[in-house]
Amino acid sequence: MAEADGATVAPRPDPDPDDVTWIEPPSCPECGALVRIYPTNYDRWVSLAMVELPAKDVPEAFRWRLARLPGRSPIPADIVAVRVRGIDPLPGEPVVPAHRMMCVPGRGES
Repeated sequence: MAEADGATVAPRPDPDPDDVTWIEPPSCPECGALVRIYPTNYDRWVSLAMVELPAKDVPEAFRWRLARLPGRSPIPADIVAVRVRGIDPLPGEPVVPAHRMMCVPGRGES
């Protein structure tokens, strides 16, 4: 299931609590574009694009949403990526595309 969804990315390392330097988003090793890495709801990690797009512009296999885990805190601390399945979103509804949909290998090698 993880391979079919493209959820094969390694998790990000935990930052050192004593390190106060700015943490930049990671970049794709194939194209050099910035990506967002999130855990999935089935304990894998996926690389997502930095932008949301309307569902009509993203093929069904690449649609993700970011969901907050239920908790008592009003601060969103735990966010997971969830594949959009079952009920199709409305054409204009925003989804987060998987980075592999937008990846152009070799683009970052200039």
